[in-house]
Amino acid sequence: MEIIPYDKRSGKIWLNGKNIDWSDAKIHILSHGLHYASSVFEGVRVYNGEVFKLKEHTDRLFYSAKRMGMDVPYNIDEINKATRDIVDIQKTQNGYIRPIIWRGSEMMAISAQKNKINVAIATWEWGSYFDPKLKIEGIKLNISSWRKPSPDSIPWDTKASGLYMINTLSKHEAEAKGYVDSLMLDHQGNVAEATGANVFFKNGTGELHTPIPDSFLDGITRRCVIDIAQSKGIKVIERKIKLDDMSSFVGCFLTGTAAEVTPVACIDKYNFKVCAMITDLADSYQGLVRKKKNAA
Repeated sequence: MEIIPYDKRSGKIWLNGKNIDWSDAKIHILSHGLHYASSVFEGVRVYNGEVFKLKEHTDRLFYSAKRMGMDVPYNIDEINKATRDIVDIQKTQNGYIRPIIWRGSEMMAISAQKNKINVAIATWEWGSYFDPKLKIEGIKLNISSWRKPSPDSIPWDTKASGLYMINTLSKHEAEAKGYVDSLMLDHQGNVAEATGANVFFKNGTGELHTPIPDSFLDGITRRCVIDIAQSKGIKVIERKIKLDDMSSFVGCFLTGTAAEVTPVACIDKYNFKVCAMITDLADSYQGLVRKKKNAA
């Protein structure tokens, strides 16, 4: 199937308070957000025409903006309404939403105190982030040569554009070697996350172990899956996980808005089984996100 480039698509994009034609949603080449990565964003899913966890995503968007020193010219309710409106306008049934906030082109230097804060929201139909077949068999990851920076060197708890540079480098490195994604370690060499998803491991007694999110995002999907697991009586342990600890785990999966719940077959030399627990968690997550708005 032919993939239409994103700048060639049609419909409307919400930009600074107005729904404008897709092709007219442009920024100047000298925008501060482009040159200095002074921008924050979110990734939100739409299931059966309903936005999943909109409040949580918008709250995090505003938190990220505040951490980056951006005074958003709209309130949370206005952004939530604009998000629902653009989903309706675009008739997105099962897709993705990308809200983004960035500094404009009024100043072009490190300091950008007087730059306009711009906000845009786009949405489109979008299926599985990973190949559906691979999501059944489990995807293969390498171990990235890039590490997550020390938490005192970056605003690690935000979804800021600049933080994703090493994720892109890691993803490209993995794909060049025949892997689907990459596992990233933190600055101390502990297991952190994949390039766009959190990671969980299952041990031989049925417990789930996941890294403490102290240098990377505590994902909204991550927290949702922890709640699902605990509701099933599964013990979830958040702890520091060393690289060699992976040899003691029998299962592994990723979680994220894009990744949803994706089983992992191997990480470098460490092999895992797509067990019934992981399949059940994936099915339960799908049941939750696709539940009708008016369901009990």
